[in-house]
Amino acid sequence: MSSEESVRLTAGDVELTVDPANGCRISSFRVGGTELLRQGPHYGSFPMVPWCGRTENGRFLNGGVPHQLPVNSPPHAIHGTGRDVAWRMAREASGPSTAVFTYELGDPWPYDGLVTQTFELTEDSLTLQLGVETYDVSFPAQAGWHPWFQRNAFPGGKDVQIDFTADWQEERGPDHLPTGRRIAPIPGPWDDCFGMEDGVDVTLTWPEQLELTVKSRSEWVVVYDEEAEAVCVEPQSGPPNGLNTHPRLVTPIDPLEMAATWSWRRLAQDRT
Repeated sequence: MSSEESVRLTAGDVELTVDPANGCRISSFRVGGTELLRQGPHYGSFPMVPWCGRTENGRFLNGGVPHQLPVNSPPHAIHGTGRDVAWRMAREASGPSTAVFTYELGDPWPYDGLVTQTFELTEDSLTLQLGVETYDVSFPAQAGWHPWFQRNAFPGGKDVQIDFTADWQEERGPDHLPTGRRIAPIPGPWDDCFGMEDGVDVTLTWPEQLELTVKSRSEWVVVYDEEAEAVCVEPQSGPPNGLNTHPRLVTPIDPLEMAATWSWRRLAQDRT
């Protein structure tokens, strides 16, 4: 099931490989032998925690206390710190198709706490969960996932198609941050945040091969399809720069919990 470098989960002919040493990202996701994620140490699918997307100039307030985060995507701080650290596997809670990992919050994040990530794999779904707890001091946080799905995953196949119906789009300013104004959704290409009042529901279809749906009870999703190799559908607990604009406090009695599910069906089988 695992090595020092990776943890492999299986369910039927579905294989999921998690790399806890590299930010606890999914480094490989294969359905029927076909790799659906862009490969490489910075790709796959990584957790965004304790914030998602860009935080303006790397700065946020906790009440009246200002904090400065490392500016790793100038002029902003992007995608949290969880993808940059090694996580530990909770072996007593893991099995052939389930795995649980944790890491301790700390520098450069200014507060102590615990982050837990859970993977549950079946033959036709993957359930992801993130939890953020504090030991003492309350702080704002966000959680989500940043998968890089291959635009063309099947040899000789067509490019993936993205289908969703959003209730609104966060207007994107020249600094790539939401302006605070909600607009009617506009056509792509996108590097944009959308709102779905009934929860995230986005379908990716590789024509005649596979249909994969990303769902979450959260109402926020970023869709990014500006690169030739991959598309990203990122369910998250708040919008970009949400530490400042939509702070969700993690308290000793109220942890942040975020979940998402990928489910799929094979279109090639449906034709037989």
